[in-house]
Amino acid sequence: MKDIAQRDSKKLLLIDDDPNLILLVKDYLEFRGYDVMTAENGREALEVLGQKMPDMIICDVMMPEMDGYSLVKHIRQEPRTKAIPVLFLSAKGQSQDRVKGLSEGADVYMVKPFEPEELVAQVESSLKQIKRISDSRGRGLDGAPTIHVPHNVELTPTELKVVQLVSKGMANRDIAGQLNVSQRTIESHVSNMLNKTSLKNRTELARWAMESNMT
Repeated sequence: MKDIAQRDSKKLLLIDDDPNLILLVKDYLEFRGYDVMTAENGREALEVLGQKMPDMIICDVMMPEMDGYSLVKHIRQEPRTKAIPVLFLSAKGQSQDRVKGLSEGADVYMVKPFEPEELVAQVESSLKQIKRISDSRGRGLDGAPTIHVPHNVELTPTELKVVQLVSKGMANRDIAGQLNVSQRTIESHVSNMLNKTSLKNRTELARWAMESNMT
């Protein structure tokens, strides 16, 4: 498994203020063949991003200096980094916490403590999704794998506008500004669409929008 993962040599940026978690997760991911960079908070992560571009970011939510929400805001506003998938790690596991994390711009939300195998599975899934999106843009959607959602899904006109902007990599805060509504309203639309489609995250919503020619 390690040899297979090393063929891709994907770079990950792991951000957490817990040195023990950093050590354990870094070792596990490196064993699976990933090249792992680390940072202790969002501000340090931005310095790393100024020098190197990871294929994915794994980020704690609550950190000193700059928390995960603020970091994702910076990432999504910068053209160079806005398409990087972000996986949030958090000790908060309530539904509203998950919704907030996804609404703020994260692609995946995992609750601590977690199984290392689950983390690796989420990382691999996100990287595969990004590759599918990239491939579909390069060759047209005909050859891209499709996401399956219920056939009777109907979006309101506003939800359609929102998912189109989500597919462009925009954070909810920016979508709210463009549509001249509150961020909470956009969060509700995203949550409703996830429920309607049975999709797991914003990345899948974006793929669905592209593969359904909504964009």
